Amino acid sequence: SIPGGAAHAFERQGFKFDSGPSLYSGLSYSPSPNPLRQVLDAIAEELPCAQYDTWGCCLPEGNFDTTVGAEQFCEVLARLRGDRAVAEWRELQRVMEPLSQAAIALPPTALRFDLGAILTVGQFIPAIAPHATNIFKLTGPFSRIIDDVVRDPFIRNWLDLLSFLLSGLPADSTSAAEMAFMFADWYRPGVKLDYPIGGSGALVAALVRGLERYGGKLQLNAHVEQILVENNQAVGVQLRGGKLRSRRAVISNASIWDTLKLLPPETLPKFRKQRQATPECDSFMHLHLGIDATNIRSDLACHYIVVNDWERG
Repeated sequence: SIPGGAAHAFERQGFKFDSGPSLYSGLSYSPSPNPLRQVLDAIAEELPCAQYDTWGCCLPEGNFDTTVGAEQFCEVLARLRGDRAVAEWRELQRVMEPLSQAAIALPPTALRFDLGAILTVGQFIPAIAPHATNIFKLTGPFSRIIDDVVRDPFIRNWLDLLSFLLSGLPADSTSAAEMAFMFADWYRPGVKLDYPIGGSGALVAALVRGLERYGGKLQLNAHVEQILVENNQAVGVQLRGGKLRSRRAVISNASIWDTLKLLPPETLPKFRKQRQATPECDSFMHLHLGIDATNIRSDLACHYIVVNDWERG
């Protein structure tokens, strides 16, 4: 009923809320390794952002502010865990540096899973050739890299937390490539985090403007009853109020399980068998609170991360 999917914004009793992502980096400059910034560049849309570099942490080890970038976190580590932990963190950075370079050598917009990859990926072969040995390491979970380097329990918990902030999953279920992007962006000199002026609603509005500028149309409240399949290929959708035929493809942003329910029975058996085996993630709940900002403290950070007990996850 409103645009944006998981990244929409909504208003209640005068308060405006972001739903979904609220931690952004790499949006305020180009060229950027952030795939979303690459999409905005492709559709020629600007997205004004406020910048900040500090966020608050309330953890079992203590309360502290930390900044993106490598050095200040090393100071925090030295205070909380000592020199050995600092040495492990620096070693992890050393290991991640070539992986980060490999991750940004191939833009995500070039990745596809059909023969068209020859055209989209082929042009980047000179850029990715020096990183060939590292690209394989990016295909597994981030924990596989951590296990070879990190022993300190606080750093392992911290990396699980960073993984969760990015993917909603701990390090053993988060792509190493995703974390390599983060290390490439968060730990470069002078790095800042971005917050779109107007929140996630402004981000969605920019995407909708770009869609419409290039002849697209966003239909809200358009209930899809079935995906139309002919000759083993999706060719359109049956809406509650009529049909839409596709010229190239049907893209579903519903969950894979909901998408399978929309396919006519007995169609695409190979696709069904492969996708039905997709494991489900644990769910979690978002609680949105509207807070009266009258006389609120002026030194509050943009974000606070609170973990009461690492053992509870």
